[in-house]
Amino acid sequence: MTGLIVLAIVVVVIGYAIFIYNNLVSNRQLGQEGWSGIDVQLKRRADLIPNLLETVKGYMNHERETLEAVTNARAAAQAGSNASPEERAKLEGQLTGALGRLLAVAEAYPDLKANTTFLEFQGALQNVEDELQLARRYYNGAARNLNVAVESFPSNVVANLFHFAKMQYFELENPADRAVPSVKF
Repeated sequence: MTGLIVLAIVVVVIGYAIFIYNNLVSNRQLGQEGWSGIDVQLKRRADLIPNLLETVKGYMNHERETLEAVTNARAAAQAGSNASPEERAKLEGQLTGALGRLLAVAEAYPDLKANTTFLEFQGALQNVEDELQLARRYYNGAARNLNVAVESFPSNVVANLFHFAKMQYFELENPADRAVPSVKF
């Protein structure tokens, strides 16, 4: 009888460990899916920028610094596509700031503000920024779930045994990057 009780306890413990392991795998996959969603939106934004810049260039030839800042920030963001979430957030924050300055400078050009192409690209860029915000929230939620499982007992025992690591959150380092640029038309 004692042997059956011990066997039942061992089966329950092994079953629970398997459940925890599968939960950790699921959380890790959700985090990777979330990161992929961020990556897709960042790619969409990077693809829109050259078209937006070309539209703006025709109107503001002497605003070279602003245009170069956006171009350089976009190039840096694309070069860091395989960086950690922390580094990627820093690069994308720089791009967001440069785009905000570009849109703020565009205010000074009445013809540009009325240009249909510019308005379409601006709307598309805003849509991508909204989708990017949603993707960041999804990723950070998935990262939170994995991190809680990796740190909580008893799942931390299984996580350490199978080398599950915490995920980094996608956060902006510079508080100024959190500010929405003021653009008035």
